[in-house]
Amino acid sequence: MDKKILSFIRIRAAAALCAVCLSVSCMGLTASAAPAPTVREQNIAANQAIPIESNEIANWPAGPIVSAESAILMELETGVILYEKNIHAREYPASTTKILTSLIASEECSLDETVSFSHEAVYSIPVGSNHVAMNEGDTLTMEQCLQAILIRSANEVSYAVAEHIGGSWDGFAEMMNSRASELGCVDSHFVNPNGLPDKDHYTSAFDLAMIGRAFFSNEMLCQITQMPLLYLTKKNGNLVDANQMELLSGKKYAYDYLVGCKTGYTDDARSCLVSCAEKDGMKLICVVLKDESPNHYEDTLALFNYGFGNFEKANISRSEVKYNIEGSGFYSDNDIFGNSKPILTLNQNDCVILPKTVNFQDLDSEISYSTENTNQVAVIHYSYHGVPIGSASVDLATGGQGTYSFDPVAAPEETEETSHLPAVIFINVLKVLMWVVGIAAVAALVLFLYKSCKSYAARHPNSRRNWKKDRRRQHSYFHNHGNALLSRRREDIRQAKRRQKKSRRLFRASRSRASKTDRNLTF
Repeated sequence: MDKKILSFIRIRAAAALCAVCLSVSCMGLTASAAPAPTVREQNIAANQAIPIESNEIANWPAGPIVSAESAILMELETGVILYEKNIHAREYPASTTKILTSLIASEECSLDETVSFSHEAVYSIPVGSNHVAMNEGDTLTMEQCLQAILIRSANEVSYAVAEHIGGSWDGFAEMMNSRASELGCVDSHFVNPNGLPDKDHYTSAFDLAMIGRAFFSNEMLCQITQMPLLYLTKKNGNLVDANQMELLSGKKYAYDYLVGCKTGYTDDARSCLVSCAEKDGMKLICVVLKDESPNHYEDTLALFNYGFGNFEKANISRSEVKYNIEGSGFYSDNDIFGNSKPILTLNQNDCVILPKTVNFQDLDSEISYSTENTNQVAVIHYSYHGVPIGSASVDLATGGQGTYSFDPVAAPEETEETSHLPAVIFINVLKVLMWVVGIAAVAALVLFLYKSCKSYAARHPNSRRNWKKDRRRQHSYFHNHGNALLSRRREDIRQAKRRQKKSRRLFRASRSRASKTDRNLTF
């Protein structure tokens, strides 16, 4: 009986072992039959594993996981970064380069300028790259060129515009790098106007967002990017082409709040997209680089929804209470000089970008007195857990606006003891000291001038007095001398008249005597 049981157990064990071996074999066959991941899937997986720096900020809204290698979401007006992932990594921009080309063209040229196409512009682009079939010697207006660049991403048109503005491609590349530096770019180097592959032509998500701040502030350029059709009149016939941007109205990924966009693609750069949207008073710029299609559209929409759903713009002058002092630029309401006129005011238009879960009072602030604007006294910088989220300038007041002190002072809570204390006058010692120094300097200057004049008079005690005496003496001499001459002249005239009268009397007397003699002789 025991032998039968033992034999039965051995048979069951052998059957179980066979089943296990068969199962393992089937699993191996299944595993070997599974397809290997594609390059696209590998790229997406690798990019999604890259950490998102903004998600590491305490109490910051968690952003979506995107398949782009680099991505950024920036508020246009303030430059505040809401989402950052690998934003300073060096990337190939592909045709997103053309937003800088178009920006420079719009700044340097008028829309009716004529652009001619050289042999190099037409035949130096790779075969199969985007173009609008321009021939050597053809011409387009600058407006048509901008449309061809931003709608059709025409490479030969980009080259022709670069030659028209910079004289050569190298000359225009220098202008691109110079303008990029002015816009705040720190990771870029451009060598051509269209973004065709070149190891020395690169940028970053951060830099494209900084360029985008200027590009998307240009209403004309934004309108061109949203035109549904490109229509060109050329010598060899008209060209009509549809805008391929999928974020436009009526397309698969249409976004109602879109302001403008520009795509780019090369094998090395992969799919790139720079776009801007406006909602609830905020303009957000989104840049995704080295993404896969159509994920670059999906990631862009996810980032826009994240930004508009989790952040809001707050006016600083309406929210700030820490620096506010009503009624005077120098003092509190107990102004020892009465109601002084305000001299400083917080800029009424400056804003911060806040997570919707954060109060303005939770922000950190720091005052900087380094400003190049002559109408500004200082700038207050705001941050949240070390992340800059906006700033406000302290300007010279021009009207009855609220005024501000530089030193944040927390108002003490009123208690029974403090309520019976006499009113306290709070004086801004720094400003009072500045006025005292200014008045003392003016008084010292006046005293110096007085002492100088007095010292000069001491060194020349009689100079002025002697000059006056000489002047009077000379005047008296000439006056007296003239009077004497006049008196002598008058006396000479009187003497001459007397002599004349005497002569006449003598003449009449002699004549009378002669006539008497004649009469006597006659009788």
